Amino acid sequence: MIKSRAGSVVFQGIKKQFGAFTAIHDLSLTIEPGTLVTLLGPSGCGKTTTLRMLAGLEHPTSGKILIGGADVTMLPANERDVSMVFQSYALFPHMSSLDNVAYGLESSGMKHKEARERAQEGLKLVGLAGMGDRLPAELSGGQQQRVAVARALILEPQVLLLDEPLSNLDARLRRRVRTEIRELQQRLGFTAVYVTHDQDEALAVSDRIIIMKDGGIAQEGSPRDLYEAPASAFIADFMGEANVVPCDVVRVEGADATIRIGLLEHRVPSRNARLGPANLAVRPNSITLEPASGAAFPGQITHSAYLGDHVEYEVETSTGTLFVVDPAVERAMAPKTEVSVGFKGRGIAIING
Repeated sequence: MIKSRAGSVVFQGIKKQFGAFTAIHDLSLTIEPGTLVTLLGPSGCGKTTTLRMLAGLEHPTSGKILIGGADVTMLPANERDVSMVFQSYALFPHMSSLDNVAYGLESSGMKHKEARERAQEGLKLVGLAGMGDRLPAELSGGQQQRVAVARALILEPQVLLLDEPLSNLDARLRRRVRTEIRELQQRLGFTAVYVTHDQDEALAVSDRIIIMKDGGIAQEGSPRDLYEAPASAFIADFMGEANVVPCDVVRVEGADATIRIGLLEHRVPSRNARLGPANLAVRPNSITLEPASGAAFPGQITHSAYLGDHVEYEVETSTGTLFVVDPAVERAMAPKTEVSVGFKGRGIAIING
């Protein structure tokens, strides 16, 4: 039976340079055993370099990496207790699914019969029982990805690494396979470090998300924390589109603050806000629109697009153009409609920059 040996991961003051270029700046983070943590960020932020250092495919310029409490900083990849699922799947095209899964075990010295029995168990674990004789070309993209996951899991690593594992799949298949990976991780309880640039993917699979920018950590937290309480305009926009609106903080009362835009006042979580000018991150689906004139926060619709289950609007206001997503398709409003802009109770946060 395949067992979980979930290990912790610790980065201590990691720096990585390529010549004169510093890719990672003083990175320190801890990943608890049995959790799925996603490294998320735009291209060039350092997330893949971080994963490659954990895998032993790159070595840090300075700092330490610990897996399960053991210092592995300078160990080669084959001496670390990790397995990696690559973006390209890296399956041998001339070998059956069963042989692909068994390959790592046989290469490490396990007897052929035992390795194939374990490989059968691995295929069953990922829902591919009975498909061991198929070549990779005879499998769908999602099935190939599951073969790659099975091959990694049967090695029973302390940490499973996943590098953009769904990027070669279409949107519908991505949703299904990410659910399968998450359910498998929760069922077996292994530690996983997952790299992606897809925000929806990160929100769907993660216990914790680490957003990277320019080789460092911009913000980390639970999916809900990062989406609902972004620390900056960069985080707010990266974790799903957001309107950044200038406002004034007029009152702070414990955990709540009152902001004012025009004549409109609205209560939001204070997040250590100070009285005076500030910025507000507002999700497109957290804005309400009502046909009106003489409103506290007036606007005019400049663009309207019907998308089946919602309407997208662009609304010109005194603070700039707002992007709004409204589920009320039965009352879609036309361009040039004067509206009163309001806010819902969630999806709104004071940000620092």
